[in-house]
Amino acid sequence: MLANFKDILLPAKEEGYAVACFNVFGFEDSRAVIDAAELRNASVILSINLDMRQFMTMDQIIGMLRPMAESAKVPVCIHLDHTYEVDEVKRAIDCGFNSVMYDGSQLPIAQNIASIKDVVSYARHKGVSVEAEVGSVPYATGRDHIKSELTDLSEALAMEKDGKPDALAISIGNVHRIESGFVEINVERFNELEKELSIPLVIHGTSGIKDSDIKMLSKCHITKFNVGTVLRKSFGDSLRVTLESDSNLFDRIAIMKKVIPDLQVTASRVIKLLGQ
Repeated sequence: MLANFKDILLPAKEEGYAVACFNVFGFEDSRAVIDAAELRNASVILSINLDMRQFMTMDQIIGMLRPMAESAKVPVCIHLDHTYEVDEVKRAIDCGFNSVMYDGSQLPIAQNIASIKDVVSYARHKGVSVEAEVGSVPYATGRDHIKSELTDLSEALAMEKDGKPDALAISIGNVHRIESGFVEINVERFNELEKELSIPLVIHGTSGIKDSDIKMLSKCHITKFNVGTVLRKSFGDSLRVTLESDSNLFDRIAIMKKVIPDLQVTASRVIKLLGQ
């Protein structure tokens, strides 16, 4: 069933678990994620990043994902990830995304809030959820222009009060696209934010965070974790093993029938780790 943040993040915040938001790049990983969520009776978010939007049009993406979400036995949200142009976010809303992230983290806080207010005003009457970011989560590889900046409490409070998004991504030492090793979470900064903010909070860069920290954060006000690298690595690893196992294997469907179960296991592990 199609769901937005109010349907899935508010119950998570109240009950002390978090929802997995997986970056997906096609039918196979989307199917694996939904299958995993259904097996665990968990809500889940299918997230589309910039790379995917440059590969397919938003109409094509929604045409593929929306029927999958609507027919799922559990709540499924279709989310537009980091997007820096207000007009592009509005276009995604018009295309059928039921959750969007306008990322104004590289802007002065007043400009970030003003843009979020614009997006929220456009999205609200269409039942679409809006995610903002205060502070800036850097990338381990690529996108060197994205700065590294911990979330400032006063700026986060201003965003919550004046911008009124449905969820807020925070920077507490997390890093996008960590392929090996782990980051150290700034627990002191997180505790400051958790104590004062009431809005559902979001962590990006989950693949680079220790399981123990993920469990701690998911029980303490973090209601959404964005997951990308771990699922992409699982896909690549499974695909290589599958092709190496049979040099005569060439049929796409036959190959993907072997890969999807491995992706499902990976997605299920993440969902369970977050408390669902």
